[in-house]
Amino acid sequence: MRAVTFITDFGLQDHYMALLKGAILCNQTEVQFVDVSHQVDTHDIRQAAYILRATYRKFPAGTIHVVAVNNYYEKDYEFICFEYKKQYFIGPNNGVFSLTFDSVDEDSIYKIMIDEPNHDLFDLIAHGVSLICKDMSITEVGPPLNHYEKKLAVQPVLTDDEIRATIVHIDKYDNLVLNVHKEFFEHVRKGRNFEIYFKFHQPVTEIKENYSQVSVGEVVCLFNSGSLLEISINMGKAASQLDLLKDETIPIRFV
Repeated sequence: MRAVTFITDFGLQDHYMALLKGAILCNQTEVQFVDVSHQVDTHDIRQAAYILRATYRKFPAGTIHVVAVNNYYEKDYEFICFEYKKQYFIGPNNGVFSLTFDSVDEDSIYKIMIDEPNHDLFDLIAHGVSLICKDMSITEVGPPLNHYEKKLAVQPVLTDDEIRATIVHIDKYDNLVLNVHKEFFEHVRKGRNFEIYFKFHQPVTEIKENYSQVSVGEVVCLFNSGSLLEISINMGKAASQLDLLKDETIPIRFV
């Protein structure tokens, strides 16, 4: 049984996911659905890319990952399909995958096409899922893509003594995720001490392994499961208590 994961901005209130799953089941019943997240902020492909990048590696080879965020990004929208590291990805050609992966073989990306008249978005996605589940060649989903849409990820600004990081995600627990990978941080740090500043609060000068290494209510910085720097409060809500928002800048100074 093949796993099919979903990352969408459909939310939980409406019936859109039922339509999509129903369309898939009409073509292929031997699937296992995994709802990664349906709470992506509306049209936010950066957030969708972050969630996909953080999760896809944990799934077995052959998994189909469906991303449905900012689907109607233009009048003649395209849905694409490709294989990457023995897994399959289906989603809109709106730049979300360029934000997820550093490199994709653009010559092996295909536009999903369906012959049925009056088909909708759900039928289109279901068609792509069905063909992959039947072990058909990925080339059968449609023609090669003419243009792979790319978007630029927000990169940290670097000087000799400072990283100016950006808050790229706030999770359900109000933890703040920065666009600073552990390897990048250590490369720039070069063994130096550091201070992580946020507004008028005292800077953090240590990286911990987990939240419980500080007292309840205290700020803690750590690298999360995706190896990105995170600002949290043990048993608290960092974003609201520290009055920080997505896209704000966080200076990291080396001393």
